[in-house]
Amino acid sequence: MSVERHHKVTATHLARRAFVYVRQSTVRQVFENTESTKRQYDLQQTAATLGWPAEQIVVIDADLGVSGASRDRAGFQRLVAEVGLGHAGIVLSLEVSRLARNSSDWHQLLEICAMTDTLIVDESGVYDPAQFNDRLLLGLKGTMSEAELHVMRARLRGGLLNKARRGELECQLPIGFVHDDHGRVVLDPDQQVQESVRLVFHTFTRTGAACATAAHFRAQGLRVPTRVHGGARHGEVEWRRLSAQRVTDMLHNPCYAGAFAFGRRQRRRTAAGRGLRSLPRDQWLALVLDAHPGYVTWAEREHHVARLHETALAFGAEQWHGPAREGPALLQGLLVCGVCGAGMNVRYHHRRNGLVPSYGCWRSAQHPTAASCSAIPGAALDAAVGNLLLDSLTPMAVEVALAVEQEIRVRIDQHDHVCAQQVKRARYEADATHRRFVKVDPDHHLVAASLEAK
Repeated sequence: MSVERHHKVTATHLARRAFVYVRQSTVRQVFENTESTKRQYDLQQTAATLGWPAEQIVVIDADLGVSGASRDRAGFQRLVAEVGLGHAGIVLSLEVSRLARNSSDWHQLLEICAMTDTLIVDESGVYDPAQFNDRLLLGLKGTMSEAELHVMRARLRGGLLNKARRGELECQLPIGFVHDDHGRVVLDPDQQVQESVRLVFHTFTRTGAACATAAHFRAQGLRVPTRVHGGARHGEVEWRRLSAQRVTDMLHNPCYAGAFAFGRRQRRRTAAGRGLRSLPRDQWLALVLDAHPGYVTWAEREHHVARLHETALAFGAEQWHGPAREGPALLQGLLVCGVCGAGMNVRYHHRRNGLVPSYGCWRSAQHPTAASCSAIPGAALDAAVGNLLLDSLTPMAVEVALAVEQEIRVRIDQHDHVCAQQVKRARYEADATHRRFVKVDPDHHLVAASLEAK
């Protein structure tokens, strides 16, 4: 831009302050693209050439490392506020894309500048948003800036999708998997991690419910590994309590079935902000089966997901049935109302002999004020069904008892194996800490004190 005094700059503009807006899209650009940052700060000299004294020039650089498409830019919000209050005579930026990469922010700034008679300066010249020709040109520049960002993203995403469709895109792996030296996905070499992950799937296969799986781990005092992402301990493995949500996430994750999946979730901007929603499988961007070793087969994964849906505990005509819960009722989750066809709910009553069940239509459980379609005392019904089952299973009683004993023995062995691995890891960490403490120089009191505390 010409350094001569521009005819659009008047005394009214000079009576107010000049604001220099400095921005870089990423922190990496701030440290590597230093020449661009320097050119933006040099706009202070341009403001001085146009007639503003040094004390009237304000630099806003709070958005260094923030994308121009972001709506959470403290520096840009301050700039808009200063312009709206009439404190700004001119706004200087290296180019339009530095001010905004989306049309809403850009046109909002143009509207406010036109109302407060504020000029805008870039490398090409001085613009008055109140004039039609200048505003038309600025609007076109803003549109081109947003389109430029769209084109760049489309190019980057095109290469990413092409790699994902081949199953070669390197993504963040769940616990139990690591990348080898050649970038291939392999099972975690830590045997304790592998055994813990397998035990989660095995327990769900036996219990049939995510909550029951998490409850079993809590009852046995078992913990599951979790990889730390971010911070000073990035990449390390922590052992935490297992939650039902964690079980559900592991069962839904195709990676544990040896499959590569990409695009299972989609980010959408809503009135409340950015939201993340899961997509049905036919809308996934990529799915490659048998892409790497897994802990279960794809058929087992599909069975687990279907079982999660079947054992949903939400009330509803399609989801009335569920896993057996606590309580002595024999037919809970199995009876169907003969009037409306919905599932029947179980309630317990305290009697001298303990809890006595009764079965009623599920609608009365969801809406207490509504009348029950049907209600049946449960004690006699459970006794009759129980006698019928015992009579039919009597010849197989011995085989069933042996099978149950074998199943219990397998569970105990798995539990003992996992506990032994936890003890082995604890001993290793204790021995390693002891070796570090023994090797430290006694005169180095700061290090010795910290190691002694550990």
